[in-house]
Amino acid sequence: MDFSPTQEQAALKESARRLCERDYGFEQRRHRMRGAEGFSRDLWKTFADLGWLGAGLSEDDFGYGGGPVETALLQEEFGRVLLVEPYLSCAIIAARAIVALGDPPQKETLLAPLVAGEKLIALAHNEAAMRGDDAAVRTEAKRTTDGWRLSGRKTFVLGGSSADILLVSARTPGGVTLFEVPASAAGLEVTAYHAVDGRRVADLVLTDVAVSDATRIGPEGGALPGIELAVDHGVIALMAECVGAMDAALWLTRDYLSTRKQFGVTLNTFQALQHRMADMLVETELARSMLLRGIAALSDPDPQARRAGVSAAKVQIAEAAVKVTGEAIQMHGGIGVTEEYVVGHFYKRAVLARGLFGSIDLHLERFAAWSRKAVA
Repeated sequence: MDFSPTQEQAALKESARRLCERDYGFEQRRHRMRGAEGFSRDLWKTFADLGWLGAGLSEDDFGYGGGPVETALLQEEFGRVLLVEPYLSCAIIAARAIVALGDPPQKETLLAPLVAGEKLIALAHNEAAMRGDDAAVRTEAKRTTDGWRLSGRKTFVLGGSSADILLVSARTPGGVTLFEVPASAAGLEVTAYHAVDGRRVADLVLTDVAVSDATRIGPEGGALPGIELAVDHGVIALMAECVGAMDAALWLTRDYLSTRKQFGVTLNTFQALQHRMADMLVETELARSMLLRGIAALSDPDPQARRAGVSAAKVQIAEAAVKVTGEAIQMHGGIGVTEEYVVGHFYKRAVLARGLFGSIDLHLERFAAWSRKAVA
């Protein structure tokens, strides 16, 4: 099987590499993080102009005919510079939830402005008690004469601090249902903060937030499969970001060992460090291969097999990312843990990625359960 990118995919990756190298230096990133929203709206509009916000969507869904491969190529480049713009939460997770559950008018209302960079949308699904179990929704939606009233709490909502629209999951008598909630809705309290890796996230408190039935996305009680699919796309995109971070940390460490001297010679002449660098390279390439397996799993028609493939990729890549970026810190010495130097920030992103969308133990259990069933 040929895993080489097409000409169009290679051009997409190259354009992302050029923009990130030109406009996303480490100091530029730190400056954007200190801003009111924690990212650059101007850069977000550039993403839209380049077609990146719709790179992973079909033309029928207001995109440009791409899919998970295209978003993974972009995410790998974004991981190299530790992007803080809400691409993962908006252009991948929220977009995929709308594609999976929205009807044609809703897709036009939500996806078209999302792809154009006019609206930021975030999926507000995670809750403190979930621990990776997407079905454990405690936020409630109660029927009223003119719609619904939503009450509950959502935690660590990626992109929630700057979203214009929130896709809120809630439990109705029929099951888990998804609702479109404007960020300005009465009764909605948004508490924004920085995650350990620099992303802006938010906790939400919904107190009798009134929405009409027209804001319901998908059938009542039928949102969970679409949410799970959107989260799976998010996991693989996040793992692509990890591969980019690993690769950048690897070569940054190579350059450091080639210039830093000890006992009159550069550090790269010490065999023990050469062996550790070789291990980092092997882990990075294994992770890149596992990413391809994870991308392929997204198209599996069996939801359980798809989730097992995604979990396998999450375990392999997330653990490797923590190992590789941690080794990069160790081989840099004291400078590796300073706030002003980039290498420690790769580790922070890897640590956060390992815990997002379910723990390693949860994903191991999910893969093991599917494996037992597959061989039974």
